Amino acid sequence: MSAVRPLAEADRTAWERLWQGYLTFYEKDLPAGITERTWARILDPQFELNGICVSDGERMVGICHYHFHVSTWSAGPYCYLEDLYVDDQVRGGGHGRALIEAVYAAADERAAARVYWVTQTGNATARRLYDRIATLTDFVQYER
Repeated sequence: MSAVRPLAEADRTAWERLWQGYLTFYEKDLPAGITERTWARILDPQFELNGICVSDGERMVGICHYHFHVSTWSAGPYCYLEDLYVDDQVRGGGHGRALIEAVYAAADERAAARVYWVTQTGNATARRLYDRIATLTDFVQYER
């Protein structure tokens, strides 16, 4: 059974193991200072960065970060699900769905008009889940 809860200070080691797995999955190498800042922002209530985790028994097996922002197209905020990672040893066990549903619940509490996220086109495992619980849009993302 998946148990989702907010990240807490005592979760640092387990969070960092999963965070590094996430970065490895996306073939990214961030400076240690960025990881430190991200963790500090998750715990600091002055930032809108929310961090949640999912456990399978006593072991943390997934993490998710999300935040809210204003929108020019809606009276309520939008919710951006920025990072989602589930340990590859337990993928397909409902943990990713549990994390997304927790974000959906948080978005509903804030009357968010939209929850959205991005993934790589080749991330077939994740996209099988996303295709069941969300709508694929026709927008193309650009970045600088």
